[in-house]
Amino acid sequence: MVPHADSPHDSGLSAPESTRGSIPPAADTPLDLQTKENTASDETPIESDRSAGEEAEFKEGGYGWVVVVSVLLVNAHTWGLNSAYAVFLAYYLRSGAVAGASPLGFAFVGGLSISIALLVSPLVTWCIGRFGTAFALRVGVVLEAGSFIGASFSTHIWHLLLSQGVCFGLGLGFCFTATVGVVPQWFTKRRSFANAVATCGSGFGGLTYSLATNAMISNLGLAWAFRILAILAFVVNGACSLIVRDRNKAVGAVHIAFHKDLFKLTEFWLFLGWGFFSLLSYVIVVFSLPDYAQQVGFTASQGSLAGALFNLSQGIGRPIIGFVSDRLGRINVAALGTLIAGLAAFFLWIFAGPHFGGLVVYALFGMFAGIIWPCVAPVGAEVVGLQLLPAALSIYWLVLVLPATFSEVIALSLRSTGVAGYINVQVFTGTMYIASFLSLWLLRSWKLQQLELLGLNDQQIADYRPGSVRSYLRGMLTVRRV
Repeated sequence: MVPHADSPHDSGLSAPESTRGSIPPAADTPLDLQTKENTASDETPIESDRSAGEEAEFKEGGYGWVVVVSVLLVNAHTWGLNSAYAVFLAYYLRSGAVAGASPLGFAFVGGLSISIALLVSPLVTWCIGRFGTAFALRVGVVLEAGSFIGASFSTHIWHLLLSQGVCFGLGLGFCFTATVGVVPQWFTKRRSFANAVATCGSGFGGLTYSLATNAMISNLGLAWAFRILAILAFVVNGACSLIVRDRNKAVGAVHIAFHKDLFKLTEFWLFLGWGFFSLLSYVIVVFSLPDYAQQVGFTASQGSLAGALFNLSQGIGRPIIGFVSDRLGRINVAALGTLIAGLAAFFLWIFAGPHFGGLVVYALFGMFAGIIWPCVAPVGAEVVGLQLLPAALSIYWLVLVLPATFSEVIALSLRSTGVAGYINVQVFTGTMYIASFLSLWLLRSWKLQQLELLGLNDQQIADYRPGSVRSYLRGMLTVRRV
């Protein structure tokens, strides 16, 4: 463990350990709060019962790979199933199966499933600290299965809003928040790769269930499609809840539902900006591709195939992203991937999308469209440190509620009729990705400023003035592994 250095911040929160030189990317030391003696305030009860013996015996990986596989399966049967809503949405918009529904109503169902999942994160964070990770995960398992059973009996839009929207969102939120911070606790050198392998489950799950859901609706009907998905989710996620183990006590994880002191950090605001703008675009792409395909003249099966290929790209691409991140820098890869997603929306989706071959090529860029998911935990650890990562992510998901709720509503509002009816949606999507990239590239400049401090003596550190416009611009043009 590298000794804890003093920080130049005046906000009372010191920079995370991961910013201090050629330290392993793991930020295993807590972000100090209010004092430099690691003394926690009343509302930041940092656990001090870390077992030195347990840390000495800990080896990277080991049982951690079992945890990775378990989280992969949970992601496949939560986020992967949520991606299948694109197939449900295309069916709802054209079948008239739900009484009293409008396109905006269906958009809110999909948006709620994500926004509720993010909104409940502070409650789940509190539950993890009080009752443990396994308890929170099992609550999510029951809620998710119940949501699909309820949706199978839905005949009106408000039924879907409560079941496939609110209840599924609660189940997704409990499962996701309970598992998102577990994998990084088991790894240091391979943290990004392991985290990316776990998150690729949502891509493979989305691939599987985008195709399977379309087939089940066509052959068995909407109701039985929901019931089969409920059984699968309950069995797989329930089994994983018996296997997943965390290391919260060993790393001194801080499970605070709303850690307001984090808002004093400029870098945390940039971290939030990256997620806010990125999610605005990502939700639109996930939910709109099958409908877009049918609007420009392709069949429902072709639209389902486009959505499946988008998820396949994420499933294959996320481990690659994680592997490269560990070598080229977590912030570097996350930023460049976000930029590529924006450029793909402008130059592939707009110009090549009306041709099925072009749409397939754009769908294969899904690994960059959803780059926030394999990168958010490793990048967050670089910003706030590993111990405060659960508290930081609790706020992070809460901030993302707005884009999750309204992104698809915005998309359907911008959509018009005809082959070119999606042009406004496409431009909006690309613009939001570019804004997300700029937020993360500025965060990269902050990181470089922190690394500069390592070569300064005490007097130079006292005279150092971080955060100037000139220093940020210089950092944006600096080539370095970050």
